[in-house]
Amino acid sequence: MKQMSEVVRTPGAQTVSPHSRAAPRWTAWVPQVAVLWPVLYGGLRLWWALHGTPSFGKHHFDLIYFGGWSAVGLCVAAALTSLALRFMRWNWPLFSVAWVVSAAHFIASPLLLLDLVSALLPGLGMPFSPTGFFSRIACVIQGTLVAASTVAWRRHWRSECMFCGRSGVISRPPKPPRWAWWAAYGAVVGCLVRLAAQYLLAFGDLARHLNGTRLIIEALLFEAGFLLAGVVLPLSLVHRWGRSFPAWIPSLGTRSVPRWLLLGPAFVLSPLMTAYFSITLVKLATDTLRGLSSQTFDSLRPAFFWVAVPGYLVWGIGLGIAAISYWQTTRPQCRACEQ
Repeated sequence: MKQMSEVVRTPGAQTVSPHSRAAPRWTAWVPQVAVLWPVLYGGLRLWWALHGTPSFGKHHFDLIYFGGWSAVGLCVAAALTSLALRFMRWNWPLFSVAWVVSAAHFIASPLLLLDLVSALLPGLGMPFSPTGFFSRIACVIQGTLVAASTVAWRRHWRSECMFCGRSGVISRPPKPPRWAWWAAYGAVVGCLVRLAAQYLLAFGDLARHLNGTRLIIEALLFEAGFLLAGVVLPLSLVHRWGRSFPAWIPSLGTRSVPRWLLLGPAFVLSPLMTAYFSITLVKLATDTLRGLSSQTFDSLRPAFFWVAVPGYLVWGIGLGIAAISYWQTTRPQCRACEQ
């Protein structure tokens, strides 16, 4: 196993990875799909740019900041970046550009967060466009493929083990660091601030929309999911019961919590929330300064948005930081290099 993780170091501390090293299977097929996917999705965007985009419902668009030819350009950037990652040797500029290209896809697709809520709870009346939903899903997949290709490329040239990506001795903190606790409880505070805005500033406006038993039930389910994602999930990332199920839970007590049971929702919600509410906060500020508050605030009072949107943003950022800590502290021993 030690031979498998040997590397050759060149002057300047750059790692040259022998091609004979064993590697996980995904590092072989992901870079290929990362090149093919932008060709397919980019072909669709090119057709839309030439012949007109379909209807995307109430929003009238599918991606934020990228529409028409700029969306085609995003696909071209993804394809060229993925090709470069397959054939170029290690260099920091390409590594940085690849992450920027990947992040641009998530910045373009934050409405996917609303799509998920409206698909799960259609009775809430949130706008949903199947075409827009699948376009945003395709965009997020494309960005994820670029990110995964970047990780594989970095492991190929800079890591001592292709399976875990380590470049030295892995240190697993015995407990979450202080910054992780601050992030987790900051996320909880952001969630509670959003709830306070709802019940103190917009309860009457929201209650008028809940006409019917089905709407009330779905609203209660939304609130339950809201508390799970905003309170239980962040706290589980830093508390012991996020690593081992409490003893009082039947059949599961004291068993280890599958780490991706928490990391999956956290890594999905955090980037989507951060991107969506960062953009919303900017739009909120610019529309207020331009006197367009009636278009931005709809039927709710402006004070609700000025409290709720920053709360959402703090929640998303805190959740992501706490998830990174949880990923580090629960990282299992690599079966290949035993680190």
